[in-house]
Amino acid sequence: MKNIQFRKLLTAALATTLTLALTARGEKEPAGNDPASSGTVYKVGIVKLMDHASLDQIERKVQAQLDVKSEELGVTFNYQDYTYNGQGDNSTLNQIAAQLVSDGVDVVVPIATPAAQVMQSVVLEEGIPIIFAAVSDPITAKLVDSLEAPGGMITGVSDALNTEMIMDLMRSVDPDIQKVGLLYSKSEDSSKRPIEDAKAYLDANGISYEERTGTNTDEINSAVDGLISAGVEAIFTPTDNTVMSAELSIFEKLNDAKIPHYTGANSFALNGAFFGYGVDYDDLGAETANMVADLLVNGADPANTPVVILAHEAATINTETCQALGLTLDRVREAFGALGIGVVEISTAQSFEK
Repeated sequence: MKNIQFRKLLTAALATTLTLALTARGEKEPAGNDPASSGTVYKVGIVKLMDHASLDQIERKVQAQLDVKSEELGVTFNYQDYTYNGQGDNSTLNQIAAQLVSDGVDVVVPIATPAAQVMQSVVLEEGIPIIFAAVSDPITAKLVDSLEAPGGMITGVSDALNTEMIMDLMRSVDPDIQKVGLLYSKSEDSSKRPIEDAKAYLDANGISYEERTGTNTDEINSAVDGLISAGVEAIFTPTDNTVMSAELSIFEKLNDAKIPHYTGANSFALNGAFFGYGVDYDDLGAETANMVADLLVNGADPANTPVVILAHEAATINTETCQALGLTLDRVREAFGALGIGVVEISTAQSFEK
């Protein structure tokens, strides 16, 4: 779906600002494809909200799968010239969106809800479609009208949580739990629905809860201190980018307090949390790239392309944290197995292996 509409060039001031933003974050991510290697070339803009293990993993897999589809379809998906990092800043994201419009990209792939919302507000007006990745609740985020029929030039792949199952798994490990901490950022739409679902579950089961929020790493650390002081016995966090970015700085104090952290993605467990349960982000990235190829090469209509929600299959357990909490992996496996959930083992690292 080549977009041949004439686009105005950015002003010199905007270009300068964007250049400074990109310089601050370093060069664009290197890519393995060569735009001159095949006949038809599609420009694919990839916009990651910020650096952290989950989003980095998705970005790499989108790029790798686009290379696979390039070979398979005999075209080139040029993403290496149009891959950006928003550094968690809306102003930077807006500048990136304007740059992508100026570049005349054929599609934009925003990774995470805030990035998708900013791209939606800018690029759709220019007739550029969006295939989002890792948007937990695209309806609440006002990206689509429905999951089955999005109704506009935007669709994608959701990492929606099964919050009830996470709560069930938490109680399978500690059937007598009385007080749960809810840790998240109020600024992220992706956290709203699962937090409300968690409250409803806890209320229905007579379990009390304490809420703490933060908008940056320092505030998340303070929130964790507050939850520890409040005497919570476990903490739940959905697919929250703010908490994910802070995980490496909080997991040790939670281990010392013997408080397991139950989260909505395996990348939290990679960064030290006890537990992560959500979609496989390699699968999510590959499916996103497949949707991009279907849109550009086969002319798929985003308005009638259902949002993809991948199945949850296993819980990821950080074995080092499990031991620090005084739990045994055999006990956790037995508890989860009774609910039909397997266990994937992981140890603490900053990022997934490339």
